[in-house]
Amino acid sequence: MLTVDFDRLQVGPGIRAIDIGAGQGRHSYEMLRRGADVIAFDQNDGDMADVAEMFGALAAAGEVPESGVARTEVGDALALPYDDATFDVVLMSEILEHIPDDEAAIAEMVRILKPGGTAAVTVPRYWPEKVCWALSDEYHEVEGGHVRIYRESELSSKLEAAGLELTGTSHAHALHAPYWWLKCAVGVDNDKNLLVRGYHKMLVWDMMSKPWVTQFGEQLLNPVVGKSVAIYLRKPTR
Repeated sequence: MLTVDFDRLQVGPGIRAIDIGAGQGRHSYEMLRRGADVIAFDQNDGDMADVAEMFGALAAAGEVPESGVARTEVGDALALPYDDATFDVVLMSEILEHIPDDEAAIAEMVRILKPGGTAAVTVPRYWPEKVCWALSDEYHEVEGGHVRIYRESELSSKLEAAGLELTGTSHAHALHAPYWWLKCAVGVDNDKNLLVRGYHKMLVWDMMSKPWVTQFGEQLLNPVVGKSVAIYLRKPTR
């Protein structure tokens, strides 16, 4: 389940990329499949151990082009252990809403991006997220949970103020917004609820089978109810 359009980022052979806050690695895997030199970066060493194992499995299955290279690194997004202008592509997906000092994290992202390089930042979209917060305090008032809700214009302004140029936006995961509203309504940990179980089963079926009806329907609904917003950017060459 990808939130980012990697064609917009021009990810492929010869590209050095980093996925900051990689989590379970879904975007890192896609960049590796496209033949990039990828670092999956996260503060959770358990997640990074799992991602490293999956990198190996993808290579063993023949899903990685000859140019594809990947590794994991554990660290702090506020103090990235890389030189200035190291990466052609930088990704921060569903991470800034967790970081109290988001401007420091953005500054670090911009610092390590090469001039002329591309970036994508994704966060929960304002109004679907607002519904979740209204329905459940438990949804966000947890350790490591969401500390803010972004308006798209607010985040775009912060990214531009840090020195990036906005090149486009998109929305994704319209089918997931009602699922999270439902979970918030019945209890975010109440996975035994019949409606939650049924909706989750449908989402798994959609992700595994990719039927045209749900794929087409979600594309139509994304501009209206997409749960995530993706912002695409470029670092000026001067």
